[in-house]
Amino acid sequence: MGDKTYGFETLALHAGAAPDSATGARATPIYQNTSYVFDSAEHAAALFNLQEPGFIYSRLTNPTVSALAERLAALDDGIGAVVTASGHAAQILALLPLMTPGDHIVAADKLYGGSINQMAHTFRKWDWRVDFADATDPEDFRRKLTPRTKALFVECLANPGGVVVDLEAIARVADEAEIPLIVDNTMATPYLCRPFDWGAALATYSTTKFLQGQGVALGGAVVDSGRFDFAKPEKFPALAKPAPEYHDLIFCETFGDLAYTIYGQAVGLRDLGPTQQPMNAFLTLLGIETLPLRMERHCANAHTVAEFLEGHAQVARVNYAGLKSSPYNALAQKYLPKGAGSVFTIELAGGFEAAKRFVESLELFSHLANIGDAKSLVLHPASTTHNQLTPDQQRTAGAGPEMVRLSIGLETVADLIDDLDRGLAKAAA
Repeated sequence: MGDKTYGFETLALHAGAAPDSATGARATPIYQNTSYVFDSAEHAAALFNLQEPGFIYSRLTNPTVSALAERLAALDDGIGAVVTASGHAAQILALLPLMTPGDHIVAADKLYGGSINQMAHTFRKWDWRVDFADATDPEDFRRKLTPRTKALFVECLANPGGVVVDLEAIARVADEAEIPLIVDNTMATPYLCRPFDWGAALATYSTTKFLQGQGVALGGAVVDSGRFDFAKPEKFPALAKPAPEYHDLIFCETFGDLAYTIYGQAVGLRDLGPTQQPMNAFLTLLGIETLPLRMERHCANAHTVAEFLEGHAQVARVNYAGLKSSPYNALAQKYLPKGAGSVFTIELAGGFEAAKRFVESLELFSHLANIGDAKSLVLHPASTTHNQLTPDQQRTAGAGPEMVRLSIGLETVADLIDDLDRGLAKAAA
């Protein structure tokens, strides 16, 4: 799009996309093909040796998927992105260029339950070691550092409890340790928060959620700020030492600021294969076109619903950073000035049984394991997304047995309040 600086709404519509050169189609086509014809034997060799950009095989690169990667990088003011099959795949690819067996990560203790499970158990199989730090105490991240720590990992707006972390303070810890801060920005999206503005080096997303917005396409992404120096051979050998899989090419020397992103595509997608499908990338591109409008409505509806629930007799507590009563309200005003998102939890006065009755009594809210849909959603995390965690881990993550998670959609807000009011009445019966 040239050197001109465009607004967020313009980038959401245009970044990464142009009329198709072959047909003139204005929408990005779905390139539903696996492979691409080479011009010559020399051209093929140059592509495989990373000497020339282009398309080889859709496990590595695909025009539709590449358009999505370019758009996501633009929205975050990053230098590049790798698009993946899911948010969990994105977390693995985010760490792959950084980690060797025995290396260490410090992650926030307030994360999506699946992320805690992935880091606490699955990463062990690769001898990637994880310690969890108090998400509300930046100094605890410092205390957990070891000589083998290669990254800090947090959620900007934690799922499900709505905890807002102090990105700037945690970024300082990462900067002093000369390691990247990775921020899962799924709940906030680049519209509400751009982590690179606060010192983060990398951002991950489940594009399945708000970015796609209609609950019809799985996906994930890793976005690189281009502002972190990975050229440290002893700390990040995959990027700063000769790569035997590419004739001893050194990624940092060859690709400069793009080294991390190129590695994610050329090694991460090639060897692990968590590729996003072109149809899903196409649907996500369409979803992003309306992201600014949707996030405004999501946040407005969520704030109105949260205020209603805060005054309801059957609700013991509302955990929403947009409320003045929230301990995270000041951080939300700093990092999320356009709105505190639309996912939050409530604690029901009647405990577990009341939470169960409440979830089963709602009509407009769909009971399912997702967030960020245009439609309103409800879930009981302790028995679903956080079910594999211990009771202590559940409470630490903000997903105790009395807790219900709401993802507020785009419906008429009065209808949502009416549905919740009737559901709470039934739960108390």
